[in-house]
Amino acid sequence: MNIRSFRTFVTIADAGGIARAGAHLNLSQPAASRQISALEANLNVKLFDRVGRRFRLTAEGESLLKHSRQLVMAADALTSEAQALNRAQAGLLRVGATPQLIESVLVDFLRHHRRRHPAIEVHLIEEGSLRLADRLERGDVHLATVIADDDRFHQRPLFPLYALAVLRRSHHLSRNRTIDITALVDDPVLLLNRGFASRVWFDTACGLARVRPSVLLESASPHTIIALAAAGFGIAVIPSTVQIRGNVRAVPLVRGGEPLGSWGTIAWNPLRSLAPYAAQFVQELAAHCKHAQPGRKFIYHAPALPRPKTV
Repeated sequence: MNIRSFRTFVTIADAGGIARAGAHLNLSQPAASRQISALEANLNVKLFDRVGRRFRLTAEGESLLKHSRQLVMAADALTSEAQALNRAQAGLLRVGATPQLIESVLVDFLRHHRRRHPAIEVHLIEEGSLRLADRLERGDVHLATVIADDDRFHQRPLFPLYALAVLRRSHHLSRNRTIDITALVDDPVLLLNRGFASRVWFDTACGLARVRPSVLLESASPHTIIALAAAGFGIAVIPSTVQIRGNVRAVPLVRGGEPLGSWGTIAWNPLRSLAPYAAQFVQELAAHCKHAQPGRKFIYHAPALPRPKTV
């Protein structure tokens, strides 16, 4: 049995004859008759009584017509949905991102994306940047925002990410264009936990410079350490994706003139197929980030980060 035979059955029943049905289906009368005979043999039920050139439904045919019509409609709906998916018009997309990136980039982007593609359902999965790569590798998400040059994935660069020092406007370092990490030894520092890439950059740079700043607090909340910095408790170290408010300044951190940071990318696992609507999401997000780079006003004077390879 195949859906074509059921479609022929429904069309003959609606048309009241095989000639009209054959024209509608672009099918010859002998071919339509063979399909009905084959369907009857498979179902072991007589569907029509042949009266001259007319086909009249049997009682069994009447009983099966409703279900056959539903089957044909379901098949048509399935075909339409598959075509929409192939045209990148509909589908489910799971996207992993950090809370900071969701707030600073994705809220605005998704508002426009939903208007352009109302049939694409985007589910956000919030996670720290270093753990997102593992979730992408496991297949928990289709796309994830990760740090550049992870060889496990194909990646599209979005924007450069910098480690910033956040301090009170009255602090003597606040007017610097950049701050070398060696200058932080005189102040307590407020750090994010090791799930943040900016913390890894900071610890690595301190190790290379052989400095050991005094750590007042390690937190999972960027806004917590920004608030403490604003109150004068120390200098907070955060990524440039964080939205910064309050009576503070944010200055890029460097080590020996080299910036602390990397490029942020949107990535996917090459071992898993990428739906057309997911590829379209990547293209549109990259275009959006060209004019919506988070932290742009704070990193204006920062040394440039080398752009990573593209896919």
